[in-house]
Amino acid sequence: MRAEVAGAAAAAPAKSGRKWLFIAVALVAVLAIGGAGWYFLAPHAAAEAKAAAPKPPVFVPLDAFTVNLAEENGDHYLQVGIVYQVSDDKVVDTMKQYMPVLRNRILLLLSSKKPSDLASVDGKRKLVDELVAAVKDAMPLPTGQEVRGALLSSFVIQ
Repeated sequence: MRAEVAGAAAAAPAKSGRKWLFIAVALVAVLAIGGAGWYFLAPHAAAEAKAAAPKPPVFVPLDAFTVNLAEENGDHYLQVGIVYQVSDDKVVDTMKQYMPVLRNRILLLLSSKKPSDLASVDGKRKLVDELVAAVKDAMPLPTGQEVRGALLSSFVIQ
């Protein structure tokens, strides 16, 4: 009987040791899988985050324009500051090359307006659309480069 008890006692520590060995192997496997997943997925996540980050806007401020408006109940003039938003620095370079043409078209556009055309918010929005169209028509831009909009930085009618 003593031999049976001694055999059972010896078997109990062996089962307990196997249990801890199994837990250790399982823990190492989980850590290895997690580490491998992080190693392979982290660079992709960083690249996707960089690709998804929007580029900062590029603005092109022009010197202020002062023009006589088309006659309507007396003489009036318009003083306006215009800032264009463009896709990248290449468009800025193109605009610099075409600046005399751009300024001419903008001056002609502004001087054709009556004070009543520009008094309302809708009139100003229409003017902004026309300013964008005038610049787009005045210079060639390759695919992917664009004039995205125009902003009025100052606006005075007298």
